[in-house]
Amino acid sequence: MTPFATRPLLMAGALALSLIVPAPLAAQEAGEFTLELNNTEAVEGGCRLTFVAQNGTGTALDQTSYDVAVFDETGTVSDRLILEFGRLAPDKTRVVQFLLGRGCGQVSRLLLNDAEDCVTSAGEDSRICMDALSASSRTDILFGG
Repeated sequence: MTPFATRPLLMAGALALSLIVPAPLAAQEAGEFTLELNNTEAVEGGCRLTFVAQNGTGTALDQTSYDVAVFDETGTVSDRLILEFGRLAPDKTRVVQFLLGRGCGQVSRLLLNDAEDCVTSAGEDSRICMDALSASSRTDILFGG
C-alpha cells in the first residue's frame, strides 16, 4: 500500500476517535467542587464546624447550598443543616462555620443529602454541585455521601 492509499484510513480513524474522546475530556474540564469538613471546635453551647468549599468546576455559581443530615454518636439522625456558600466564581474558595447545639463528640457523621441550591450565573438550576462534588473530612467525623 502506498502512503497516499493509507491517508484516507488514517483520517477515518482520527475522525472516529474524535467522536469518542470529547465526552471524557469534557468531564475532565468540568473539574471538581470540593467540600471539606476542615475543623471542629468545642465551644460553649456546642460544636463549631468549619467547612471549606472550592469551586473548581469552571462554572460561575450564584447560589450554592447543601442539605446535610447530622448523625449522633449512636448513628441516629439528630439534625438537618443547610450549609450556604452563596456566590462562588470559578476557582473561588469560601469558608463557612456552623454552630451545632451539641458537643463535637456527639456527632459521628455528616451526610450530604443533596444540593439545596445550585444556580449558575445564567440563572439556571444545575446538577454540577452534586455531579462534580468531592467531599472529605480532616476530622474524626465522617463527611460525604
